[in-house]
Amino acid sequence: MKVRECMCNEVACVNPTSTIRDVAKLMLNKHVGCIPVCDNDKVVGLVTDRDLILRSLACEKDIKQTPVSEVMTTKVFNVSPDAELSEVRKIMCDCQVRRVPVVENDVLVGIITVGDLANNENVTSKEVSETVEGICKCDQNPKNAE
Repeated sequence: MKVRECMCNEVACVNPTSTIRDVAKLMLNKHVGCIPVCDNDKVVGLVTDRDLILRSLACEKDIKQTPVSEVMTTKVFNVSPDAELSEVRKIMCDCQVRRVPVVENDVLVGIITVGDLANNENVTSKEVSETVEGICKCDQNPKNAE
């Protein structure tokens, strides 16, 4: 099964100069925990709800003034819409990430999450369970740590 058959293709994104507050409001309005940061449609980072807590709130950043580029995760792993789901599951496990932007010709076209896998009837519960276990490897340092 291809990523394009499972991904969400309605993805809100922000630019690097958007404020932390703008991103938090967008997350609230869209009911999501991750927003891609794009510069001319190219993904340059991701902001997660965790990034907002650890790199913004905990550091007492001014949410109305601080650009999201100061708190976003810059090491972003992405996948092609034509990739097999096994490839995105491997990225999630190896990189310990729950969300992977889907990029075609350097342009963001969607995002795929563990939730997307779990909600797809063609993905077995065993595959979802193995992916979650891989993401949660507590005995290893995540490869995307900064």
